[in-house]
Amino acid sequence: MRVLQLGKFYPIRGGVEKVMYDLLNGLAQHEVDCDMLCAHGEKGSREVNLSPHSRVICTRTLFKKYATMISPQMILTLRRIAPTYDIIHVHHPDPMAAMALWCSGYKGHVVLHWHSDILKQKHLLRLYAPLQQWLIRRADTIIGTTQCYIDHSPLLQPHLEKCTVLPIGIDPIAPDPIGAERLRNRYGGRKIIFSLGRLVHYKGYRYLIEAATHLPDNYVVLIGGSGNLMQELQQQIADSHLEEKVYLIGRIHDEELAAYYTACDLYCLSSRQKTEAFAIVQIEAMSCGKPVVSTKIPGSGVSWVNADGVSGLVVNIEDGAALASAIRRIMDNPELYHQLSEGAHNRYKQLFTKEKMVDRCLEIYDKLLKS
Repeated sequence: MRVLQLGKFYPIRGGVEKVMYDLLNGLAQHEVDCDMLCAHGEKGSREVNLSPHSRVICTRTLFKKYATMISPQMILTLRRIAPTYDIIHVHHPDPMAAMALWCSGYKGHVVLHWHSDILKQKHLLRLYAPLQQWLIRRADTIIGTTQCYIDHSPLLQPHLEKCTVLPIGIDPIAPDPIGAERLRNRYGGRKIIFSLGRLVHYKGYRYLIEAATHLPDNYVVLIGGSGNLMQELQQQIADSHLEEKVYLIGRIHDEELAAYYTACDLYCLSSRQKTEAFAIVQIEAMSCGKPVVSTKIPGSGVSWVNADGVSGLVVNIEDGAALASAIRRIMDNPELYHQLSEGAHNRYKQLFTKEKMVDRCLEIYDKLLKS
C-alpha cells in the first residue's frame, strides 16, 4: 500500500496539518509507505525523508491568499508522482490541493478528509464551489472527524452513503511539573483557567474575558495565541479592569506548552461558530486529566468531543456568565472536579489517542482497497 497525504502547508501550525503529519508518521510505523505533499509556508521547496517509509514533499509557494497557499509547483509535482500511489488522501478545506488533484489525471482511490465546511471566505467559495463539488463526487470515501459534523454539513448530505467517522487522535501531553510550578508561582498560586488558539472572532475570547468579571480574585485566565484581535481584546481587558486577572500570553512555543497544560486547573473553550469543528486543544487538555468547559456550537462536533457531565461541562455560546458559572461549579466542588478529571482522561484514552486514529485510518484504507 502506498499513500499520499495531500493538502495545506508546512511547517505545521494548525490542526489540519497536525492530523496529516501524525497520520504520516503513524502509518509509517506500521510500515505503510506514506508521503505528504504540501505547499511550503516559507516560499521555498524541499523534500524531507523522515523514515524509510515516509517523506514530506514541500512545493514552492508564490503567495498566500484567503488562507490558501498558491503553489503551481504542487500541480506539476502531483501530476508527476500521482500514478505511484494506491490512495491519495486529500485534506479539506484546501483549494490548492483540490486543484492539484483535478489537474493530476489520477485514476486511483481518493479519500476526502472533511475537516470543516468553508464558512468565512464567501467570495472564495463562489469560485471554489464547482471544484469542491467535483472533489466530493470524485472521493471514494469521505471522512468526518465526528458524526455530528457530517450530519450537519449540507454539502455532505447527498453523499452520506460514502461518509465515515475518524476522530482525531494525539499523543498525550507529557507533564512538566517544573515548568508548571514556575507558572503557578508567577501567578501567585491562583486557580488557573487556560485557553489556547488564534485570536480571531470565531474563538469567542471576548466571552471568556467577560466570564473573568464573574470570577473571584483567586482566579487567573491565561489565553495563549496570537492573531488580529490582540489589540481589541487587550482593550477589553483594560476597559473591564482585568489587567491582573486576564493575560494574553501570545504564541506559546511547543516546548512550553506542556507547562501550561500541567499548571492549569481547567481548560476553557469559548468558540462560537462551527468553524471550530473539533478543537484538538480539548483532547490535549483531556490527555492531562483536565476538566473542560466548552460551548455547544450548532452543527459542530466540539460538544461531542467534550461530553457534558463526563469530561467537563458544556454551555451555550456567547455567554460569559454561563462560562463563569460552569467554571465555578467544577472548581468549587472537589468531588465533581475529581469525577470530571478522571472522566476527561478516560475519554481521551478510549477515543482520542493517536494509535486509535491510525488504526481506524488503516481500516478505512483496507476496506477501500478490498472493495
